[in-house]
Parts: sequence; C-alpha cells; structure tokens
Amino acid sequence: MAGTAPFSKFEWMIAWRYLRARRAEGGVSVMTWISLVGITLAVFALIATLAVRSGFRTEFVDTILGSNAHVTVYQSAEVTARGRLDRTIHDYEAMAERLRAVDGVTRAAPLIKGQVMANLRQSNAGVEVFGITLDDLMTIPRVARAETSDGDISRFAEGIAIGSGVARELGASVGDRIKLISPNGVKTAFGTSPRVKSYEVVYVFTAGRYDIDRTRVYLPFAEAQSFFNAEGVAHEIEVMVAEPEEVDLLAIDLIRAGGERALVWTWRDASGGFLRALEIEDNVMFVILSILVLIAAMNIVSGLIMLVKNKGRDIGILRTMGLTEGSVLRVFFICGAFTGVIGTALGVALGCLFAIYIDQVFSFVNYVAGGGVWDPAVRGIYQLPAELRAEDVIKAVALSLGLSFVVTIFPARRAARMNPVEALRYE
Repeated sequence: MAGTAPFSKFEWMIAWRYLRARRAEGGVSVMTWISLVGITLAVFALIATLAVRSGFRTEFVDTILGSNAHVTVYQSAEVTARGRLDRTIHDYEAMAERLRAVDGVTRAAPLIKGQVMANLRQSNAGVEVFGITLDDLMTIPRVARAETSDGDISRFAEGIAIGSGVARELGASVGDRIKLISPNGVKTAFGTSPRVKSYEVVYVFTAGRYDIDRTRVYLPFAEAQSFFNAEGVAHEIEVMVAEPEEVDLLAIDLIRAGGERALVWTWRDASGGFLRALEIEDNVMFVILSILVLIAAMNIVSGLIMLVKNKGRDIGILRTMGLTEGSVLRVFFICGAFTGVIGTALGVALGCLFAIYIDQVFSFVNYVAGGGVWDPAVRGIYQLPAELRAEDVIKAVALSLGLSFVVTIFPARRAARMNPVEALRYE
C-alpha cells in the first residue's frame, strides 16, 4: 500500500467505520457527538454575535446619517461692540452657497438651534428645536419617511414637526397645539421675560433613534429666527455629503469654503467615541468566542485520543498488513476533520437562520420573558438588529475548520507512530 494515493477510498472507509463505533467498543461515538454539538454551538454563537454586532453598528450609523448632519459648519466666537461673544452666522445664505459648491456636498442648510420646554395640558418635556426650511427638511431621510410618520409634512410652514417620543411624552397627536417656552424671550425694560408660543402639530416622525425621537422638534426657519431672537442670522450650517464614510477628506475644503472663522464638526467627531467602543467590543467578543471554538475543538482531541487507545489492536494489525504511517495518520485525521466540518456546517446554518429570523426569535424571547427585554431608552434603537455579512461567515468558518484540522493532527500523529509490535504484544 506504499504507493497508494493520499485519502484513498479505503482510508475513508476505515475512518467512517471508526466514527460509527458502538458503545460496546468504548463509547467513541458518544465523544464524537459531544464534539459535534460543541463545534456546532460554538460556530453558531460566533456567527450570531458577529451578525448582531454588525447589525447594531449599521443601524446606529444609519440613524446618525439619516437624521443628523454629516458635517456641521459653525463659526468661532467674535467679540461684539457690547463685549459679548457672538457665534452666529450673518452671511449664512452666501456661506451655504459656497459649501454647496464643494465637490461631494449634496446639501447645505442653515439652521437655528435652541433648547426649550414643550407643554401640552399638564405634560411637559425638554426638547431641542431645529429651525429649518421645508425644502431642507424634506431631504432628511429618516425624518421625511412617510411609512414611519403621521401627518402632512407639506404643511410644515403652518406649524411644527415633532418626534414620536416627544408626542408620546406629551400625549400629543397631529392637530394638537403645543406650547414652546423659552427662558430667553422678549426683552423689556424690566429684563428678559420668557417667550411662550403655541404651534399646531402638523407632522410626527420616527427617526429610529430613541434619543432623537424623544427630544427633537422642527420649526420653520423664519419662525425659529423670530422665536430665538436670531433675526437675520443662522446658528450653523448643516451639510450632507455623498460619501459620509469619507467625510474627513472634505474637512479642509469645507473650512476653506466656510471662511476664515469657519469650524467643522463631523458625525465621526460626534459619535467617534461610541464607534470606537463598538470596534473594541467587536474585537474582544471575537477573541472570547474564538476561545469558545477552541474549547469545542479540544473535544475532538479527547475523542480521537480515546479512539486511538481503543483501536490500538486494529492499528497494529493494519500496520502489519502494510498500511503506512501516513495512511494511519490520514485515517484518524479524517475522523477528527469530519467532525469539525459537519459541526461547522451545522453551526453556520443555525447562525445564518438566527440572523435572518432574528425578529421572530426576539419576539418569542420577549413573549416568554413577559416583555420589556429591550429598552430603547438605554440602547438608543427600538429593536435588536442583525446583519449577516459574508466576511463574518467566512471568518467563522476559517477559524472553526482551522482549529479543528490543527488539533486533529496531534492524536493522528500519535496513532501513526504507534509501534505495531507493542500494540499486539498482549493480544
């Protein structure tokens, strides 16, 4: 058999017979099943975790880019004649036009921003007001979506648009009139008195982020200028770009277009800490679950060591019949590798099904737990997302198969180097 090609039919036949060993022959089949289940669960956990982490990052970034400015352009403070610091933009229309001319910019919209208290009947809520024009509001993807909103956005000039969280907090719906109360209001001879004004709710949106829906209110730009005593100025310019992931490359061009006092604040600056934390968590979780896969793969070693011990007599007989060390090694390598391959395939199938049907799985878990499993106030988004990526699946498969093949070599080498004389001495 010295000239037999590697992984020949008879080697597969012997390996298959050993994998189907009966309990009376040492319980090797039980160890095989334990190894198989361990690899399956480890790969499933790895793929499921990677899918959830990818989905969470994608959902988080999508809500940021779909509801907020990709770049905020504002001005450094200058001292007015009265000795006050002024950061408002007086030539906001001209600045916005220059910013729109930058290659890669899709929109530049002047904004008025302020924090006020909203009131409806006996309910109050702190909100952040964004003063913006209707045309610019229509270009915000997560706000202008008809399928997740209520009311008519085309009537924005006649009233106010509020987030669904604000509406829930106040008990408001389309058609109600809510009061906005600002402490920096009308200036009189006796000082500044709070400004109170009521607006009809014409549009209720759901952006998909709890913190946005719970605090954000949109007011027509001209009305916001009047309400916040900002006639003729804007507080900042909201810029959207075609490639948000490459936004840092446009920073210099935007500063040049904005003028000598211009400063920029990108979405990465605003959320960079959280994104870095997610990346670190991804790496740590991958390392931890890789250890879990390694532990599961070590069960293959245990099963193979038992198999080699129980089949010592068989190995001795096969060697005396002319079976080479290489053939013996390949026989036991097939036994271990086969378990790793089948376990990996089953784990991939379970992990992919989990990612695809995560909504149904989560609904079942939420039902069993009696509800309240996912708190959007803590996690920021309304549901557990999952995104199945080919690179994550390939990474999990490569790790599992690699570990399974590597750990199989050592007990297989032990079997191949077994002395047939010693194996048959007491037979």
